[in-house]
Formats: sequence, C-alpha cells, structure tokens
Amino acid sequence: MARVKEDYRSLSGPQKAGIMMLSLGEEHSVKLFSMMGDDEIKELSQVMASLGTVSSSIVERLFVEFADQLSSTGSLVGSVDTTERLLMKSLPKDRVQQILEEIRGPAGRTMWDKLGNVNEAVLANYLKNEYPQTVAVVVAKIKPDHAARVLSILPENFAMEVVMRMLRMEAVQKEVLDGVEKTLRTEFMTNLARTQRRDAHEMMADIFNNLDRNAENRFMSALEERNRESAEKIKALMFTFEDLVRLDASGVQTLLRQVEKDKLALALKGASDAIKDLFFKNMSERAGKMLREDMEAQGPVRLRDVDQAQSLIVVMAKELAASGQIVISEGREEDELVY
Repeated sequence: MARVKEDYRSLSGPQKAGIMMLSLGEEHSVKLFSMMGDDEIKELSQVMASLGTVSSSIVERLFVEFADQLSSTGSLVGSVDTTERLLMKSLPKDRVQQILEEIRGPAGRTMWDKLGNVNEAVLANYLKNEYPQTVAVVVAKIKPDHAARVLSILPENFAMEVVMRMLRMEAVQKEVLDGVEKTLRTEFMTNLARTQRRDAHEMMADIFNNLDRNAENRFMSALEERNRESAEKIKALMFTFEDLVRLDASGVQTLLRQVEKDKLALALKGASDAIKDLFFKNMSERAGKMLREDMEAQGPVRLRDVDQAQSLIVVMAKELAASGQIVISEGREEDELVY
C-alpha cells in the first residue's frame, strides 16, 4: 500500500476526509456513512483503501485544522435528503413529512399563503376534480387576482357553479375550513412538493447568473460544443443585467430607490449604452449628474467588481419582481402596457 506523503499540504480533500473517517472509529464513521449517497461512499472508500500508513502528526494536524475551520466559520453544508434521514430517526414519519412539506412546498406561513404561491394552472387542475362547494371555499380564501386566474382556467360550467356557490355562501364553519385545509395539506401540497422538482436548466441558469463573466463565457462555450440545445435553454432562462431593459419606468424608479449608489455606479461602468440610458432617464437631472461624477471618480475598475455589482442588482430586481413591486416584461403581448 502507498504511504501518504509526510507533507500535509499535498493531501487532497478526499484523502483528508478518509483519514478523518478512519480516525473517528467505527461507531461514528457508520453514522456518517449513513448520511452519504452511494457515489460519496464509493469515492471515500476507494481513497480510504489506498491511504496506507498515516503518521500521527498528520492526523493531529488534520483535526486541528478541522477544529479551527469549524470554530471560525461555524458553517455546515446540508441538504433536504440528509435532513430527512436525520429526522426519520427521531420523529414519526407523518411529522417528518409535514416538516419537509414546509421546506419543499411553496413558501407561506399558512396553507392559504402557500396556495397563493402555487401556479394557477396547477391549482385549477387539482380543484376541477373537487366538489364545487369545496372549490368555492378555497377560491374565497385566496387573493382575488389569483382566484380570477384560477376561475378562468376551470371548465366554464364548473367555474359558474363555483361562482354561484360563492354567492350563496355564508360564514364557513371552522370545522369545515379545518377539514378543507387538512385535505389540501395531505393530498395536494404534499404531492405538489414531491412532484415539484426544479428543472435542471433553471438551476443551471441561476448558477450561470452567479458566475463571473470570464467563467460564464468559458462554461457556456464548452457546453455549446457538447450540447447546444441545453446551452440555448440555459441562455433563454438566464436573467442578466442587460435584461433590465425589460423594466418599465416605474420599475426602474423602484429599483433605484433600493440600490446603493456606489454599487449602481460600479455596475453601469460595464453596461451597454441602452442600460445606462434606461437608468439615467429615470433619474432627476441632479441625481444623474452626481452618478456620472461618481462613475468618473472611480477610474478604471476590475471586471470582477463590475460583475459582482451587476449580480447584486439583478438579484434585487428578481426579489422585487417576486414580491410584486416591479414587473419584468417577458416581451409577450399580454405584458404590453395600455394607457
């Protein structure tokens, strides 16, 4: 068997993990292995089998480094799967599923908040198989704009029956409301959480959005060579700083009130003329003059810093759009404004 080098700095991450697993002893190692996936176990086992003799000085230094990093950062990496495995060992299965539904399902403090974050087509598809009276209770509890979209998707005769039930509906008894809520939680929200797996291209678009410009171009070029179709899908899903041109004047002004002026000056240093014009024409003459002076005073700036500032503003724009404070047009006919 090969002996690990005495130079601690030459150890790879997997080698360090393997040494730690061997050092912890069987009881603790078994617990850690139970939280790993098959690929992780296979990789770690291969490393452990090829470690050879490890000196005590290397083991000691490894644990010192581990303790230092843990105490200085206090950060750990977890996932829904590892959390579920831990919870299943200490809580009843139905309680674990309820907790995970809160994690995986649409955000919201109450069931009715959560329904407000469910796509209207998904909700309508479920409700069309329920009794009209039940649907009337649900539609009456969600926000009017969301209710309108749901009703418009339901079959017309069924939707009218729901409307009539709503018109005749008096105060709903708490027991009835609790029953509807329980059914939604157990039959709809839990199934939704299980089936609502995030599209891989959406996930990669978010990751690519957070890469610096050089890394993004490098990865995208490599992906185009291997899978042009996936590359095009990711490009279509990515939202970049240049996409802010899809904001209307009101949206730009709302965003301007949230963004720190030094970050905006930095972001605009690397922006197109169209984006610069978009921001400047939505400022007062005095504010625009001050921003131009700030940009000039910054002098040459690193591309990495510009990318970070632009990413920060893009994230802020997405958050404002998610909360309904601004609208990011997708260029479709229904997104056009009527005056």
